[in-house]
Amino acid sequence: MDLSYTAEQDAFRAEVRAFLAEHLPKRLSEKVRLGKRLTKSEMEEWHALLNAQGWLAPNWPAAYGGAEWDAVQRQIFEEEACLAYAPRVVPFGLMMLAPVLLAFGSEEQKRHYLPRILSGEDWWCQGYSEPGAGSDLASLKTRAQRDGDHYVVNGQKTWTTLGQHANWIFCLVRTGTEGKPQEGISFLLIDMATPGVTVRPITLIDGEAEVNEVFFDNVRVPVANLVGEENKGWTYAKYLLTHERTNIAGVGFSNAALATLKQVAAQTLSGGKPLAQNPHFAARMAQVEIDLMAMRTTNLRVVSAAAKGQAPGAESSMLKVKGTQIRQELTSLLRRATGPDAMPFLPDYLEGGDNQTLDLPEHAPAAAPSYFNMRKLSIFGGSNEIQRGIITKAILEL
Repeated sequence: MDLSYTAEQDAFRAEVRAFLAEHLPKRLSEKVRLGKRLTKSEMEEWHALLNAQGWLAPNWPAAYGGAEWDAVQRQIFEEEACLAYAPRVVPFGLMMLAPVLLAFGSEEQKRHYLPRILSGEDWWCQGYSEPGAGSDLASLKTRAQRDGDHYVVNGQKTWTTLGQHANWIFCLVRTGTEGKPQEGISFLLIDMATPGVTVRPITLIDGEAEVNEVFFDNVRVPVANLVGEENKGWTYAKYLLTHERTNIAGVGFSNAALATLKQVAAQTLSGGKPLAQNPHFAARMAQVEIDLMAMRTTNLRVVSAAAKGQAPGAESSMLKVKGTQIRQELTSLLRRATGPDAMPFLPDYLEGGDNQTLDLPEHAPAAAPSYFNMRKLSIFGGSNEIQRGIITKAILEL
């Protein structure tokens, strides 16, 4: 693989930088840079700006409104957007549901749902995990029983990220009980305004209600909302999860976090010298940078395969494991570099307030909450233990 950039790719990077400089609102990038939480309207604002540029769906076909970028273009955009502190694009409709619809959905479903994802008319969330079915997802118990031209859904989903903002949820539901557990699962699209759907927030250790429980009590869902074939949902779920795990790697986010860490370590004194010169701390920074460089190359290989129509396999599990470890280490090092200044918990600041009441470095209020929040990375999207099992079976054939 040639890892150098072509003149066309360098020109594309310059185009991305120019777009971000002109169109990324400073107030949004400042909130992201300082670790503040974005409101729903702010996330929707960035969504709309990218859609107007035609860059919202980089991996979609042009026929459905996508940018149809290749793997290198997508990585360049992610790197530059993160370095510019652009808001994270909410991935559930764009990066997770859309690939499933494009691969397995009917033409009617594609023509109906994909434009609504682009316009922001529909905000999707993911209904996979349940209280007794997290990493062991095949044991899910949410039932969908056929009743004429509807399914009647009963059950519960949990850890539903940003479900409080969503108006649609794509769900794995049990439609059969014969054979292996994986053989009786279907992939269903559910309007969250349907009677019987209840959303309850879960407050995380960093103080934010980012995830939710979703309850289904005799929820009637049209059979037309079934994606693909009944009882074939496990195939579609695995396809979606490979895309999710590749996205979780977060190369661009780690690049930006490493740049911040280096800046803080150079400015923070330890024993009268910059912390970056402390042998132990410098060694940990060097190791995480080496790991990030290696993962960046691996990510490009995996995304390149996906661009050719190949669904990422066990390689996406490798990216998920290493990517989450790197992001956790970066937040851990930043918290350590911040020292006692990371101790105050300032929820008003994180929700958009200022930091003028305490004499703290600007990065300090978000250092500990970010560290706590990133603990989830090695668990969600399939725990890292599960990913190691996939790698062992699929690659090492053990």
